Amino acid sequence: MAAPGVTVFVCVSCRDGGDADMRPGALLLEALRTRLNERNLDIAVEPVECLAVCKRPATVAFAGGGKWTYVIGDLDGGVHLDELIDSAQSFAATDNGIVAWKDRPACFKKGVVSRTPPLR
Repeated sequence: MAAPGVTVFVCVSCRDGGDADMRPGALLLEALRTRLNERNLDIAVEPVECLAVCKRPATVAFAGGGKWTYVIGDLDGGVHLDELIDSAQSFAATDNGIVAWKDRPACFKKGVVSRTPPLR
């Protein structure tokens, strides 16, 4: 099932406070790509150097043409992969990017940092 209406940008630069070399976003990126392959899903995933949410790693942004953009933090690649994928699919299925609260998995509900309107 393709999800052309979304690109998931994964911040790969934030560091784990306990380990200066640990980059939770980089681990999330690898795990997300692996899970997408396992589930045979075609969702665009791109690394980005900084989403400026360093105190809430790992962080992603959902973006799509003509859609609101969501930034979501506090993600754990070992726990939230399937919820993250479900969230991306819900976002892709919308015309405007706004996912109803009741349709958001827990990590989406709890992790929203911001929502930015599309350029018109």
